[in-house]
Amino acid sequence: MAFPAGAVAPRARWRIIRLHGTDRPLLRDAVADDLPALVALESTFPGDRLSARQYRHHLRSPRARLRVAVSEGRVVGASLLLTRSGSRRARLYSIVVDPACRGRGLGRVLLEDALVQAGRAGCGRLGLEVRADNSGALALYRGLGFTEQQRLPAYYDDGMDGLRLDKATDPDGMP
Repeated sequence: MAFPAGAVAPRARWRIIRLHGTDRPLLRDAVADDLPALVALESTFPGDRLSARQYRHHLRSPRARLRVAVSEGRVVGASLLLTRSGSRRARLYSIVVDPACRGRGLGRVLLEDALVQAGRAGCGRLGLEVRADNSGALALYRGLGFTEQQRLPAYYDDGMDGLRLDKATDPDGMP
């Protein structure tokens, strides 16, 4: 079945979306005008939410790379990558996808982009923390080759354990 440019089939994967002549949502660096959409996305995620103030700080920080996924002119996902001067390890601080867009591969697109951004920043590894009970996120991370490095007992405010995961990046900036 053919879909017009910009159309999404129900429960379709992102690969059938046609935006700007590509088969992926548009990924770009976030700008201040994205703040309301970013805060709205965060509100769909339980606990550990980033505030508008935190997003403003990261937008200005030379150590942060805040990227958004845009579909049909709307921010539908975001990732926040942090680096430190002199470190070869980047941290994926946040990744969030609009609930209406989950299950279509957008998380994978954002994660692959974060791996590329980390490699381009000269970081040989990308690390992250995830709730031990977040089976969807764990499947995504493990599917892209992330491995568990450490269990973090009672890491989250509600007492849930966290898992620290890690993956090597490609020096050429490929995931």
